[in-house]
Amino acid sequence: MMKHSKGILVVVSGFAGAGKGTIMRQLLENYDNYALSVSMTTRQPRQGERDGVEYFFSSREDFEKKIAEDGLIEYAEYCGNYYGTPRHYVEQQLLSGRDVILEIEIQGAFQVKKKFPEAVLVFVTPPGAAELKRRLVGRGTETMEVIDRRMRRAAEEAEHMGDYDYLVVNDDFRTCAEEIHRIIQASRRKPGCNEEFIEEIKAELKALSKGDN
Repeated sequence: MMKHSKGILVVVSGFAGAGKGTIMRQLLENYDNYALSVSMTTRQPRQGERDGVEYFFSSREDFEKKIAEDGLIEYAEYCGNYYGTPRHYVEQQLLSGRDVILEIEIQGAFQVKKKFPEAVLVFVTPPGAAELKRRLVGRGTETMEVIDRRMRRAAEEAEHMGDYDYLVVNDDFRTCAEEIHRIIQASRRKPGCNEEFIEEIKAELKALSKGDN
């Protein structure tokens, strides 16, 4: 039986309003092998947010120290605040065999892919642009000016959808979560994610072939 000593690193991106957060919660609820990475940020906590749960909250000085120490897998500055993924937590979870999911924007996704070529990139999108706008409006949390800005941002992000490994349409979040789960499980069978097993079987075959001579 093929051994999986290390987890899979999965990056999930998508337009604001695509339903990524709901899908991630569904995955964590349905399966116990996923670890959702907690991002680090310099922005102030919002009401109800807890340090180490929604985010690791940090001063700008400490965040920039992390950058200098290569302590982040990826980071970006957005609206005057830093956001990034701590390296230690991710590597620790991967070594324990858990599949780590990073819910991050496109800029960070490609940083991760550069450092971890075996990472699986998944882009989540609604069925269409009209549905995306309907969902943003339906949240009732933002002004139309902000929603229009998000739609313009989505148009820019759409240029990079083809650079992802998989595209998943979120028409129903439960179905979408199951599809992403199947993608991750299939990715576990890729040769790049089983290098240790491949090296072991190659060594065994060499040893056995020598013994037969």
